[in-house]
Amino acid sequence: MTPDGATLRQAPKVLLHDHLDGGLRPTTVVELAEACGHVLPTTDPEELEQWFFQGDRDVDLVRYLDAFSHTVAVLQTRDALARVATEAVEDLAADGVLHAEIRFAPELSTAGGLSMDEVIGAVLDGLAAASPPLTTGMIVCAMRDRNNASAAFEAAARHRDHGVVAVDLAGPEAGHPAARHAAALRRAAADGLGVTLHAGEADGPPSIADALDHGAERIGHGVRITGDLAGDGTPGPIASRLLAGAVPLEVCPTSNLHTGVAADLASHPVDRLRRAGFTVTINTDNRLMSRVSLTDEFAALVATFGYGLDDVEALTVAAARSTFLDEPAKTALLDRVGRGYAALREPRAGRAR
Repeated sequence: MTPDGATLRQAPKVLLHDHLDGGLRPTTVVELAEACGHVLPTTDPEELEQWFFQGDRDVDLVRYLDAFSHTVAVLQTRDALARVATEAVEDLAADGVLHAEIRFAPELSTAGGLSMDEVIGAVLDGLAAASPPLTTGMIVCAMRDRNNASAAFEAAARHRDHGVVAVDLAGPEAGHPAARHAAALRRAAADGLGVTLHAGEADGPPSIADALDHGAERIGHGVRITGDLAGDGTPGPIASRLLAGAVPLEVCPTSNLHTGVAADLASHPVDRLRRAGFTVTINTDNRLMSRVSLTDEFAALVATFGYGLDDVEALTVAAARSTFLDEPAKTALLDRVGRGYAALREPRAGRAR
């Protein structure tokens, strides 16, 4: 069964890799910028949405990062952080997402005087205030090219019982290994936090090996692991580690196109990775910059690779199994996913009888 757009939007979804500061509503950016006096490229929401969008220009990492300078600038108060978190949950729920693990770097929202604990608390308040029946977890990022990982992860641990589920390293990958933050990562794991690390997006397989060496239970992106696959698909030593451990890859196809991983979706490694046996999950990364929803991501895979509803369900089940939820909550999520896909098939089954 090839799902149409309406079916894909109704389909239950699980999102593991979504950046809070990469998913603001354009109208919210305009309103928050006006409130704090930040100057934007334009104050027209439609024009600003187009300015943020990375898909209509050549790959330009400087411009891509410049886009974040504007969203981060308006996320410097408790109210702004809580509002954006609430709106993120509302938008994801409207897209059929049942569970989302939303990440951000609290150190980037301290310029206005908030502490990292206050930043995390504001976002958690915003997530909790949203009305849709969507469960969430927060992933606290540290910037890998800075020296705040210990402070960020210690703050994360203080909120572990209030919604923080894991830590991550984000920012420039090449030249900034996870090894630089080894002690902070060990402490986070000892404090009971999950570990998912960006790797294999802007750098190659050695970056993924470095992430695994320092406790990564999931890999953010990870698509450049293809550099450790022979032409016939035989895995090298790093790819073998991912396969043997069934380490989930948080693949973000549309974002990868905008940052130069592949020229188009047909040449993106997502399908090759699935066929090679990797644990692939599908994610949005930055919904504003890539102007994409999780429904859009699945629709593109259906159109490009001929995926059916069974493929979409399998990818969703893989994501649900890869969450940082405890086992009872994970079991409940898997049950919701299964019942949701069964319901999507019921009308067709009834007509067939």
